[in-house]
Amino acid sequence: MDRAQKAQELEFLKDVFTGEGEGANEGIMLAHYAGLTVAQMTTLRRSGRAEGVTIKVTKNSLARRAIAGSQFEGISELFSGPVCMAFSNDPVAAAKVIQGFAKDNDKMVILGGALGVNVLDAKGVEALSKMPSMDELRGTIVGLLQAPATKVAGVLQAPAGQLARVVGAKAAKGE
Repeated sequence: MDRAQKAQELEFLKDVFTGEGEGANEGIMLAHYAGLTVAQMTTLRRSGRAEGVTIKVTKNSLARRAIAGSQFEGISELFSGPVCMAFSNDPVAAAKVIQGFAKDNDKMVILGGALGVNVLDAKGVEALSKMPSMDELRGTIVGLLQAPATKVAGVLQAPAGQLARVVGAKAAKGE
């Protein structure tokens, strides 16, 4: 990596950690990926992309420099060895992707992560991965909001339907 590439990578990482620009994130999960093949890493990146999660491998020295002064500064000591980051606007999605991949691949070891200023260990990431994602929560809320409206519409239509049936029966009887 030449000096210009390092400067560009440092700016990207600062955006990721400070939550400004395109890289605004709520959570970052870290894992060791030593021993994974290129095909396995590609699979991880694809599954992350499908869930809106970015998987990034970067130089630890650049990551530690970029994370200084950000809300995620508590996880700076986890950047040692071959580390990959999973980050997203939905921290549950990042935890689910990394935890699900680690469950299927013994060589991936979850180190921990951060949820805002809160530092998570490996068990914290696992617990976070078991929570419903933002999309699942939104779906549940929409379902809860639609249910009463559907019931109200059914109650309001019932008397009109009964009246129509009575009129129809009287008309059939009178004919």
